[in-house]
Parts: sequence; structure tokens; C-alpha cells
Amino acid sequence: MRFVYADNSATTPMTEHVIEAMLPYMKEHYGNPSSLYAIGQTAHRAITKARGQVAAALGADEREIFFTSGGSEADNWAIKGAAALGAKKGKKHLITSKIEHHAVLHTMAALEKQGFTVTYLDVYDNGIVRVEDVEKAITDDTCLVTIMYANNEIGTIQPIAEIGKLCRERGVLFHTDAVQAVGHVPIDVKEQNIDMLSLSGHKFHASKGVGALYCRKGINLPNLIEGGAQESGKRAGTENVPGIVGMGVAITDMVSNMEENMKKVSALRDRLFEGASKIYHSRINGDREHRLPGNFSMCFEGVEGESLLLMLDMKGICASSGSACTSGSLDPSHVLLAIGLKHEVAHGSLRLSLSENTTEEDVDYILEVLPPIIDRLRDMSPLWERLMKEEKAAKQPEAV
Repeated sequence: MRFVYADNSATTPMTEHVIEAMLPYMKEHYGNPSSLYAIGQTAHRAITKARGQVAAALGADEREIFFTSGGSEADNWAIKGAAALGAKKGKKHLITSKIEHHAVLHTMAALEKQGFTVTYLDVYDNGIVRVEDVEKAITDDTCLVTIMYANNEIGTIQPIAEIGKLCRERGVLFHTDAVQAVGHVPIDVKEQNIDMLSLSGHKFHASKGVGALYCRKGINLPNLIEGGAQESGKRAGTENVPGIVGMGVAITDMVSNMEENMKKVSALRDRLFEGASKIYHSRINGDREHRLPGNFSMCFEGVEGESLLLMLDMKGICASSGSACTSGSLDPSHVLLAIGLKHEVAHGSLRLSLSENTTEEDVDYILEVLPPIIDRLRDMSPLWERLMKEEKAAKQPEAV
């Protein structure tokens, strides 16, 4: 049986290049980076090099990069930190969208309990935030706008540069959760007027448990963890040296091959969309043009998403119905509901996320396996039976 990994939005496999770069810092250079002896200073220099690699990939200065345990921590730090800065000035209003990752939405909910007000912007049927809606939502009390760079479920890419420009003009901090975008699409934090940006290494072939927050020079975020001098005294704790080294190598590799990867992966994605769109009562989720190269998201009516995933797994295909962080939930995706889908349609969602390792043969195998699985599930579905009866009745001519 063929094995096809098509859930790269959940996590990516580490490359051999990344693993090889990390190994010396698990074996020979295992010293504490804060130590003065040789193996400690070797580790310290490795962190400095990786910080520069991450900064270069984003168009930032290395002093603006702070290493974290991942994207969720970076999101929390940026949002709670900006809220604290705003509160000092009497500004307690924040703006976000309805399709953000739960690391953002749950943080917003926690801040609301502390007396902050939050505006949740609509995204319409294409899954994209309108700049004019951001402009209308900004008030004199707004301290932060946070809009994700690219959605983790439907892959839509937001007008980040335009939103950033607006926020800069209005004197409002702008943060973007770029966990799905970094390493896959070009990003320049200076040109795009981004004040803070979150990223996570395991989304671009580094290890799990390491990420970073870009924070523009001049923004003095409150310390995240007290205790030591690590990360300029803002996030105490001995650094994850192997993970940081691997992330520096991974992001450099991805940026170096980005143009080639984008061309290849987007072509495979379009091939998949073309084939799967032939399935009766299917629909593509999100904007066709402004989306991540490897993101495929569709809904198939009369199909239950979890059953679809299990049957694909039996055929050796790793897929998702949406975010990996909510895959255990039976509730329909908040993202799909936000773009206007009905509950029964949203339940039949399928997300396939491709990478530069995906082949045409992988895509063809998916397209070979997917239609009969959907037919089988629909044969067992009362919802599909009802839908077919309603369609048949609608086609029958009225009695004279």
C-alpha cells in the first residue's frame, strides 16, 4: 500500500540537513550557553548564528528575534504584552478576525475577562479580511490589531502589507501569526509594516518545541519569564540549543529554495483541486488565488469528516479535517462557519497540505482513492439520502 503524507500544515518531517546540524549540540557541544567554558561558548555562538538566520529570512535585525517554545507561546507573548502596554496608556481595545488560530482567540477571550474589549472581524466567503473593515474598527482606544498571515485550515493569505500600513499610520501595534506562512511565502517585516510576528519551527522542517517572536525594535514588551538573562532578559530559561540550531538551518533552506518550491507545490495543489472538484456536491474553501501554495481545503456534502480521515488512513493517506489543534473535536470548524458554511456542510471538510516532498504520483493516488471513499460514505449517510430526495423532488415537473 502506498504511503502519502499530506498533513504538512499540522507538522513537517525534519530534513536530514536539519538533523545533521542539530546532532553536534546533543553530543559534543552540549554545554550550557550561559557557561564561560569552551563547549558552552560554542553553544552560545550557535544560538547567535541561528538568530541571524531567522532574522535574515524575515528581513529583520537579529536583536529583534526572541526564541520561544513555538507559535502559541509567541502569540500569547505578543498579544498579552501589547495589551499590557496599551493598558498603561488607557487603551484596552483589540482587533482580530474570526478565523484566527485558537492560540489567538483563546488569548483574546482571556483578555476580555480582564476588562479588555475585542472586535472580531468577519472574513466573508473567500476567507479574507477586508482592510476597510480594519480601518472602521480602529478607535482611539485600540492598542493592537492581530491578523494571521495565512489561515491554517483554508490557507487564505491576508492583505498583511496593507493592514500593516494602516496600523502604522494610525499608531496601532500590528501583530501577525505567521506560523503557516514562514518558509512557504516571501515575508519582509519592514516592507510589510509588521510590528510583531510569530513562527514555529516544526511547520518548515525544524523540530517541534521551538519557535520565535519577531518584535520590532522600540517595542518594549513585558518580560515573559523572569529569572535569567536569556533572550535579553525577557524569557528566562536555558535555551533549547539543538532546536534553535535546527530552526536556523531549516528556515535558511526554505527561503533559499522558496521560489522553486512555491511553483512546484502550487501546481500539485491545483492538480488536486481540478481532480477533486469533479466530485458531485463538492466545494473549495477559501480564495483560489490568495492562498498558501500547498493548501487544499474542500467540503463534500453528505460526508462525515472524521470517517473520511479514518478511511483515507486505511489507504495510507495522512490528512486532516482542519486544524491539528482541534482535530479531537466533533464541533464544526469555526473557520468554515465564519466563511458562511452550514454545519452539515462544514462537517464534511477535508484539508490536505502538500510540501516540496509531495509528488505527482502522490496526488494521483489521492485522486484515485478519494472518490470511491466518498461514494461509500454517502451510501451510508441519511443526510446524503435526504439531499438526493430533495434534489429529485425539485427536478420533477409540477402537476398541471
